Amino acid sequence: MKIIKNNLKGFTFLASLFFITFIVKAQNSAIISGQEDGRRVIATAVPFLNFAPDSRHSAMGDVGVATSPDANSAHWNAAKLAFIDKKMGFSLSYSPWLGKLVPDMSLNYLTGYRRIDDVSTFGIDLRYFNMGDIQLTDGRGQDIGEFTPRDIAIGATYSRKLSENLSLGISARFIHSNLSGNIGASSGAEGRPGVSVGTDVGVYYQKEVLFSDKDALWSLGANVSNIGPKLTYNSAEDLDYIPTNFRMGTALAINLDEYNDLTFALDLNKLMVPTPPIYARNEDGSLRQDSNGDPIIESGKDPNRSLISGIFGSFADAPDGFGEEMQEFMISFGVEYEYAEKFALRTGYFHENQNKGGRKYFTMGVGFNIKRLGFDFSYLVPQKQNHPLAETLRFSLAYDIPKP
Repeated sequence: MKIIKNNLKGFTFLASLFFITFIVKAQNSAIISGQEDGRRVIATAVPFLNFAPDSRHSAMGDVGVATSPDANSAHWNAAKLAFIDKKMGFSLSYSPWLGKLVPDMSLNYLTGYRRIDDVSTFGIDLRYFNMGDIQLTDGRGQDIGEFTPRDIAIGATYSRKLSENLSLGISARFIHSNLSGNIGASSGAEGRPGVSVGTDVGVYYQKEVLFSDKDALWSLGANVSNIGPKLTYNSAEDLDYIPTNFRMGTALAINLDEYNDLTFALDLNKLMVPTPPIYARNEDGSLRQDSNGDPIIESGKDPNRSLISGIFGSFADAPDGFGEEMQEFMISFGVEYEYAEKFALRTGYFHENQNKGGRKYFTMGVGFNIKRLGFDFSYLVPQKQNHPLAETLRFSLAYDIPKP
């Protein structure tokens, strides 16, 4: 992939734009300004932290907060690991990212867990997002070399049962984002990798129930991920929010008979990041500024707030009020059919409001288990033709060691 660039700040936004919204314009590197037609899409740094990394859950419409636990639980809900019924396991997932547009981008996820005792489990995970080769040029169009932007996050998880039905989990991770090497911004600021840390807190509840005279397992889950300080690529005055996300959902796993199981799952997601305000504009469309040169906010709240204010205020800062806040919830629904724990068919649907990004796609996938080895595959089908996410594939390979 070749991109002409001489401004680090612009490229920071471009990365977020390219991977999340594809449809908006930048006001600054952290928050998108108010848009025409009611579109106010939230953009953050390191959006790869919220990309669905594994094949099983991405095949089910990106659900996962309340599904049955597996090696990939650290991403979806740290609390689920306490209920995993194996001694140890690992999973490796790979996805050629935006393969319809560029040939050399990929999302990679390596995770593992180990049960400590009957009530607690420890996990680790590594995410690596390769953005492909970038051709850099200066302001005069002169070639100044190639660079491969990449994001890395390394984390650890601890999950513990609080009762027979309830568990709590916490994750912590180190985040390193290198978008341009040492190339500085046109303003003269020296470029540098962005560094931050993030914390997840999750809760998981499951209970055996009867559903149409069939044994079933009903579960609830909630998880807040990527709670952490803002990130910068050049100066302390130019800070970007990381994608703090609230996820809640439920799942019902029905045991149809000795060999057949059917699971239905539903997730709701919302970014806990300030909503872009509506800025006052002059007759020529340019932003109206105050005496200090800052843009004047016509409706909404200033997005340049502290971390805590940004997180908790994100539920009540949309310029159009409660209706717009509801538009910021993303909905995922998934179904999984499993035969004798050896073969699985999955499908799902993901919906995001048109004013908040407009991602709408169906997903499908299959899974195979041979002794301790599992292989999963997923495929994404967007509702719109020629969508950048079209034909997104994910492959996962897992290995589990049962309890002695």
